[in-house]
Amino acid sequence: MITKNRFIVWCVILGLLLAGVTACTKTETLTDTDDQTTDTSPLIRVASLKGPTTMGMVELMSKAEADKTKLKYQFEMFGTADEIVPKIVNNDLDIALVPCNLASILYNKTEGKIQVAAINTLGVLYIVETGNTISEITDLKGKKVFSTGKGTTPEFAFNYTLTQNQIDPLKDLTVEYKSEATEIAVVLAEQSNAIALLPQPYVTIVQAQNPNIRVALSLTEEWNKISADSQLVTGVLVVRKEFLDENSDAFKSFLEEYQASTDFANTEVVKTAELVEKYGIVPKAAIAEKAIPACNITYIEGNSMKQAVSGYLKVLFEADPRSIGGKLPADDFYYQP
Repeated sequence: MITKNRFIVWCVILGLLLAGVTACTKTETLTDTDDQTTDTSPLIRVASLKGPTTMGMVELMSKAEADKTKLKYQFEMFGTADEIVPKIVNNDLDIALVPCNLASILYNKTEGKIQVAAINTLGVLYIVETGNTISEITDLKGKKVFSTGKGTTPEFAFNYTLTQNQIDPLKDLTVEYKSEATEIAVVLAEQSNAIALLPQPYVTIVQAQNPNIRVALSLTEEWNKISADSQLVTGVLVVRKEFLDENSDAFKSFLEEYQASTDFANTEVVKTAELVEKYGIVPKAAIAEKAIPACNITYIEGNSMKQAVSGYLKVLFEADPRSIGGKLPADDFYYQP
Protein backbone atom coordinates (compact mmCIF):
# COMPACT_ATOMS: atom_id res chain seq x y z
CA MET A 1 0.00 0.00 0.00
CA ILE A 2 1.35 3.43 -0.89
CA THR A 3 1.70 5.62 2.19
CA LYS A 4 0.47 9.19 2.17
CA ASN A 5 4.00 10.62 2.44
CA ARG A 6 5.31 8.45 -0.36
CA PHE A 7 2.36 9.37 -2.59
CA ILE A 8 3.01 13.09 -2.00
CA VAL A 9 6.73 12.74 -2.74
CA TRP A 10 6.07 10.86 -5.96
CA CYS A 11 3.64 13.59 -7.03
CA VAL A 12 6.34 16.20 -6.47
CA ILE A 13 8.89 14.10 -8.37
CA LEU A 14 6.49 13.69 -11.29
CA GLY A 15 6.05 17.44 -11.37
CA LEU A 16 9.81 17.97 -11.35
CA LEU A 17 10.32 15.48 -14.17
CA LEU A 18 7.62 17.09 -16.28
CA ALA A 19 9.17 20.48 -15.58
CA GLY A 20 12.56 19.10 -16.60
CA VAL A 21 11.19 18.07 -19.99
CA THR A 22 10.14 21.63 -20.57
CA ALA A 23 13.38 23.02 -19.17
CA CYS A 24 15.56 21.10 -21.60
CA THR A 25 13.98 22.68 -24.64
CA LYS A 26 15.75 25.51 -26.38
CA THR A 27 14.49 29.07 -26.14
CA GLU A 28 15.66 31.47 -28.79
CA THR A 29 14.75 35.11 -28.39
CA LEU A 30 15.55 38.02 -30.67
CA THR A 31 15.68 41.54 -29.35
CA ASP A 32 13.68 44.32 -30.95
CA THR A 33 15.60 46.44 -33.44
CA ASP A 34 14.58 49.09 -35.90
CA ASP A 35 15.67 46.83 -38.73
CA GLN A 36 16.15 43.13 -38.00
CA THR A 37 17.82 42.54 -41.37
CA THR A 38 20.76 44.77 -40.44
CA ASP A 39 21.25 43.38 -36.93
CA THR A 40 24.77 41.91 -36.79
CA SER A 41 24.88 41.04 -33.08
CA PRO A 42 25.62 37.36 -32.46
CA LEU A 43 23.16 34.79 -31.17
CA ILE A 44 24.61 33.92 -27.76
CA ARG A 45 24.11 30.28 -26.79
CA VAL A 46 23.93 29.86 -23.01
CA ALA A 47 23.63 26.64 -21.00
CA SER A 48 23.03 26.21 -17.28
CA LEU A 49 22.13 23.61 -14.69
CA LYS A 50 18.68 23.19 -13.20
CA GLY A 51 19.25 24.78 -9.82
CA PRO A 52 20.72 27.91 -8.19
CA THR A 53 22.90 28.84 -11.18
CA THR A 54 19.83 29.17 -13.37
CA MET A 55 17.79 30.78 -10.60
CA GLY A 56 20.10 33.75 -10.82
CA MET A 57 19.47 34.02 -14.55
CA VAL A 58 15.68 33.69 -14.76
CA GLU A 59 15.06 37.42 -14.94
CA LEU A 60 17.35 37.67 -17.97
CA MET A 61 15.60 34.69 -19.55
CA SER A 62 12.23 36.33 -18.99
CA LYS A 63 13.38 39.64 -20.45
CA ALA A 64 14.77 37.82 -23.47
CA GLU A 65 11.40 36.18 -24.06
CA ALA A 66 9.79 39.61 -23.98
CA ASP A 67 12.37 41.04 -26.43
CA LYS A 68 13.69 43.41 -23.78
CA THR A 69 17.38 42.46 -23.86
CA LYS A 70 20.26 44.14 -25.64
CA LEU A 71 21.35 40.90 -27.29
CA LYS A 72 19.92 37.73 -28.84
CA TYR A 73 19.97 34.64 -26.65
CA GLN A 74 19.38 30.92 -26.87
CA PHE A 75 19.04 29.31 -23.44
CA GLU A 76 19.31 25.62 -22.56
CA MET A 77 18.96 24.09 -19.12
CA PHE A 78 20.20 20.62 -18.16
CA GLY A 79 19.86 18.26 -15.22
CA THR A 80 23.53 17.24 -15.01
CA ALA A 81 26.88 18.83 -15.83
CA ASP A 82 27.82 15.82 -17.98
CA GLU A 83 25.29 16.95 -20.56
CA ILE A 84 26.99 20.34 -20.94
CA VAL A 85 30.59 19.14 -21.31
CA PRO A 86 30.42 17.79 -24.90
CA LYS A 87 28.56 20.87 -26.05
CA ILE A 88 31.36 23.12 -24.84
CA VAL A 89 34.07 20.86 -26.23
CA ASN A 90 32.33 20.74 -29.62
CA ASN A 91 31.76 24.52 -29.71
CA ASP A 92 27.98 24.10 -29.54
CA LEU A 93 27.80 26.62 -26.69
CA ASP A 94 29.28 30.05 -26.09
CA ILE A 95 28.65 30.47 -22.37
CA ALA A 96 27.93 27.95 -19.64
CA LEU A 97 27.14 28.05 -15.94
CA VAL A 98 28.89 25.03 -14.43
CA PRO A 99 30.42 23.71 -11.19
CA CYS A 100 33.70 25.44 -10.37
CA ASN A 101 35.88 22.34 -10.51
CA LEU A 102 34.33 21.40 -13.87
CA ALA A 103 35.44 24.76 -15.27
CA SER A 104 39.04 23.81 -14.47
CA ILE A 105 38.58 20.34 -15.97
CA LEU A 106 37.22 21.89 -19.17
CA TYR A 107 40.11 24.35 -19.31
CA ASN A 108 42.59 21.47 -19.13
CA LYS A 109 40.58 19.25 -21.46
CA THR A 110 40.33 21.94 -24.15
CA GLU A 111 43.94 23.10 -23.64
CA GLY A 112 42.95 26.55 -22.43
CA LYS A 113 40.04 27.29 -24.76
CA ILE A 114 37.70 28.53 -22.04
CA GLN A 115 37.87 31.25 -19.42
CA VAL A 116 36.02 31.72 -16.15
CA ALA A 117 34.38 35.15 -15.99
CA ALA A 118 32.36 35.21 -12.79
CA ILE A 119 31.28 33.31 -9.69
CA ASN A 120 27.52 32.87 -9.67
CA THR A 121 26.91 30.72 -6.58
CA LEU A 122 28.78 30.08 -3.36
CA GLY A 123 27.99 27.25 -0.94
CA VAL A 124 24.61 25.58 -1.44
CA LEU A 125 25.25 22.14 0.09
CA TYR A 126 23.69 20.86 3.30
CA ILE A 127 23.64 17.63 5.31
CA VAL A 128 20.01 16.76 6.03
CA GLU A 129 18.47 13.88 7.94
CA THR A 130 15.13 12.47 8.98
CA GLY A 131 16.44 11.57 12.42
CA ASN A 132 18.36 13.53 15.03
CA THR A 133 21.79 11.92 15.08
CA ILE A 134 24.04 14.47 13.34
CA SER A 135 25.17 17.60 15.16
CA GLU A 136 28.80 17.77 14.01
CA ILE A 137 30.77 16.42 11.08
CA THR A 138 32.37 13.60 13.07
CA ASP A 139 28.89 12.17 13.74
CA LEU A 140 28.94 10.96 10.12
CA LYS A 141 31.39 8.19 10.99
CA GLY A 142 29.84 4.81 10.41
CA LYS A 143 26.83 6.31 8.68
CA LYS A 144 25.46 5.99 5.14
CA VAL A 145 25.02 9.25 3.26
CA PHE A 146 23.12 9.66 0.01
CA SER A 147 24.38 12.34 -2.37
CA THR A 148 24.26 13.67 -5.90
CA GLY A 149 27.09 15.22 -7.90
CA LYS A 150 29.62 12.43 -8.22
CA GLY A 151 32.69 13.84 -9.99
CA THR A 152 31.71 17.45 -9.34
CA THR A 153 31.59 19.93 -6.46
CA PRO A 154 29.47 17.91 -3.98
CA GLU A 155 31.80 14.90 -4.05
CA PHE A 156 35.08 16.77 -3.86
CA ALA A 157 33.97 19.41 -1.36
CA PHE A 158 32.45 16.73 0.87
CA ASN A 159 35.53 14.49 0.67
CA TYR A 160 37.84 17.38 1.51
CA THR A 161 35.72 18.37 4.49
CA LEU A 162 35.70 14.78 5.74
CA THR A 163 39.44 14.21 5.37
CA GLN A 164 40.28 17.47 7.11
CA ASN A 165 38.26 16.16 10.05
CA GLN A 166 40.21 12.87 10.06
CA ILE A 167 37.36 10.97 8.42
CA ASP A 168 38.26 8.65 5.54
CA PRO A 169 35.51 8.99 2.87
CA LEU A 170 36.18 5.44 1.66
CA LYS A 171 36.48 3.64 4.99
CA ASP A 172 34.75 5.56 7.76
CA LEU A 173 31.35 5.97 6.12
CA THR A 174 29.41 4.94 3.03
CA VAL A 175 28.43 7.47 0.37
CA GLU A 176 25.86 6.30 -2.14
CA TYR A 177 25.55 8.57 -5.16
CA LYS A 178 22.29 9.11 -7.02
CA SER A 179 21.97 10.74 -10.43
CA GLU A 180 19.13 13.07 -9.43
CA ALA A 181 18.10 14.82 -6.23
CA THR A 182 14.57 13.52 -6.76
CA GLU A 183 15.84 10.00 -6.09
CA ILE A 184 17.18 11.14 -2.74
CA ALA A 185 13.82 12.72 -1.93
CA VAL A 186 12.23 9.28 -2.18
CA VAL A 187 14.88 7.76 0.10
CA LEU A 188 14.31 10.47 2.71
CA ALA A 189 10.56 9.79 2.57
CA GLU A 190 10.89 6.03 2.94
CA GLN A 191 13.71 5.65 5.48
CA SER A 192 13.24 6.87 9.04
CA ASN A 193 16.94 7.61 9.67
CA ALA A 194 18.18 8.58 6.22
CA ILE A 195 21.04 11.07 5.84
CA ALA A 196 21.78 12.99 2.65
CA LEU A 197 24.01 15.68 1.18
CA LEU A 198 21.68 17.90 -0.84
CA PRO A 199 21.98 21.25 -2.59
CA GLN A 200 19.44 23.99 -2.49
CA PRO A 201 16.71 24.32 -3.68
CA TYR A 202 16.15 20.59 -3.17
CA VAL A 203 16.64 20.94 0.58
CA THR A 204 13.64 23.25 0.74
CA ILE A 205 11.65 21.06 -1.66
CA VAL A 206 12.01 17.93 0.46
CA GLN A 207 11.37 19.83 3.68
CA ALA A 208 8.12 21.16 2.24
CA GLN A 209 6.94 17.58 1.72
CA ASN A 210 8.36 16.04 4.89
CA PRO A 211 8.48 18.18 8.05
CA ASN A 212 10.66 15.54 9.74
CA ILE A 213 13.63 16.45 7.53
CA ARG A 214 16.04 18.78 9.27
CA VAL A 215 19.19 20.58 8.19
CA ALA A 216 21.93 19.10 10.35
CA LEU A 217 25.01 20.80 8.89
CA SER A 218 25.93 23.47 6.37
CA LEU A 219 28.88 22.30 4.30
CA THR A 220 29.86 25.94 3.80
CA GLU A 221 30.18 26.45 7.55
CA GLU A 222 32.16 23.23 7.89
CA TRP A 223 34.44 24.31 5.02
CA ASN A 224 35.08 27.68 6.67
CA LYS A 225 36.15 25.96 9.90
CA ILE A 226 38.96 24.09 8.15
CA SER A 227 39.94 26.45 5.33
CA ALA A 228 39.97 30.08 6.39
CA ASP A 229 41.96 31.13 3.29
CA SER A 230 39.47 29.87 0.70
CA GLN A 231 35.75 29.87 -0.04
CA LEU A 232 33.47 27.04 -1.08
CA VAL A 233 32.77 28.14 -4.65
CA THR A 234 29.90 26.15 -6.13
CA GLY A 235 29.17 27.57 -9.58
CA VAL A 236 30.93 29.78 -12.12
CA LEU A 237 30.26 31.27 -15.54
CA VAL A 238 32.63 30.23 -18.33
CA VAL A 239 33.00 31.46 -21.89
CA ARG A 240 34.70 30.02 -24.96
CA LYS A 241 37.76 32.12 -25.74
CA GLU A 242 37.13 31.96 -29.49
CA PHE A 243 33.66 33.43 -28.99
CA LEU A 244 35.06 36.02 -26.59
CA ASP A 245 37.81 37.09 -28.99
CA GLU A 246 35.28 37.60 -31.79
CA ASN A 247 32.55 39.19 -29.65
CA SER A 248 34.22 40.97 -26.76
CA ASP A 249 31.77 43.89 -26.67
CA ALA A 250 28.77 41.58 -26.85
CA PHE A 251 30.16 39.49 -24.00
CA LYS A 252 30.58 42.58 -21.83
CA SER A 253 26.97 43.48 -22.54
CA PHE A 254 25.91 39.98 -21.60
CA LEU A 255 27.77 40.22 -18.29
CA GLU A 256 26.00 43.48 -17.53
CA GLU A 257 22.61 41.94 -18.21
CA TYR A 258 23.48 38.78 -16.31
CA GLN A 259 24.76 40.69 -13.27
CA ALA A 260 21.53 42.69 -13.23
CA SER A 261 19.63 39.41 -13.25
CA THR A 262 21.56 38.05 -10.23
CA ASP A 263 20.92 41.32 -8.39
CA PHE A 264 17.23 40.96 -9.21
CA ALA A 265 17.22 37.43 -7.78
CA ASN A 266 18.49 38.68 -4.43
CA THR A 267 16.38 41.85 -4.17
CA GLU A 268 13.13 40.72 -5.82
CA VAL A 269 12.75 37.30 -4.24
CA VAL A 270 8.99 36.98 -4.75
CA LYS A 271 9.14 37.87 -8.44
CA THR A 272 12.18 35.65 -8.94
CA ALA A 273 10.37 32.77 -7.25
CA GLU A 274 7.52 33.11 -9.73
CA LEU A 275 9.98 32.89 -12.61
CA VAL A 276 11.74 29.93 -11.01
CA GLU A 277 8.41 28.11 -11.05
CA LYS A 278 7.70 29.25 -14.60
CA TYR A 279 10.95 27.74 -15.89
CA GLY A 280 10.42 24.47 -14.03
CA ILE A 281 13.38 24.75 -11.66
CA VAL A 282 11.20 24.39 -8.57
CA PRO A 283 7.60 23.14 -8.76
CA LYS A 284 6.04 25.90 -6.66
CA ALA A 285 6.88 29.59 -6.27
CA ALA A 286 6.21 29.42 -2.54
CA ILE A 287 8.94 26.79 -2.15
CA ALA A 288 11.33 28.76 -4.37
CA GLU A 289 10.74 31.86 -2.27
CA LYS A 290 11.96 30.00 0.82
CA ALA A 291 14.92 28.45 -1.01
CA ILE A 292 16.36 31.50 -2.79
CA PRO A 293 17.89 33.19 0.32
CA ALA A 294 19.77 29.94 1.07
CA CYS A 295 21.08 29.51 -2.49
CA ASN A 296 23.94 32.03 -2.15
CA ILE A 297 23.30 33.50 -5.60
CA THR A 298 26.00 36.06 -6.32
CA TYR A 299 28.04 37.79 -8.98
CA ILE A 300 31.78 38.12 -8.35
CA GLU A 301 34.20 39.09 -11.10
CA GLY A 302 37.71 40.44 -11.63
CA ASN A 303 40.42 40.03 -9.00
CA SER A 304 37.97 38.98 -6.29
CA MET A 305 36.74 36.18 -8.54
CA LYS A 306 40.27 35.09 -9.37
CA GLN A 307 41.32 35.01 -5.73
CA ALA A 308 38.28 32.98 -4.64
CA VAL A 309 38.36 30.51 -7.53
CA SER A 310 42.13 29.97 -7.47
CA GLY A 311 42.06 29.44 -3.70
CA TYR A 312 39.26 26.89 -3.98
CA LEU A 313 40.91 25.03 -6.86
CA LYS A 314 44.21 24.92 -4.98
CA VAL A 315 42.49 23.23 -2.04
CA LEU A 316 40.90 20.65 -4.34
CA PHE A 317 44.17 20.09 -6.21
CA GLU A 318 46.07 19.38 -3.01
CA ALA A 319 43.37 16.94 -1.95
CA ASP A 320 42.96 15.22 -5.35
CA PRO A 321 44.49 16.60 -8.59
CA ARG A 322 41.93 14.67 -10.64
CA SER A 323 39.16 16.82 -9.19
CA ILE A 324 40.28 19.80 -11.28
CA GLY A 325 41.63 18.05 -14.36
CA GLY A 326 45.12 17.18 -13.17
CA LYS A 327 46.69 20.61 -12.83
CA LEU A 328 45.94 24.14 -11.73
CA PRO A 329 44.84 26.49 -14.54
CA ALA A 330 47.26 29.18 -15.72
CA ASP A 331 46.51 32.89 -15.41
CA ASP A 332 44.79 32.98 -18.80
CA PHE A 333 42.00 30.92 -17.25
CA TYR A 334 40.74 34.06 -15.53
CA TYR A 335 38.85 36.63 -17.58
CA GLN A 336 39.71 40.19 -16.61
CA PRO A 337 37.25 42.79 -17.94
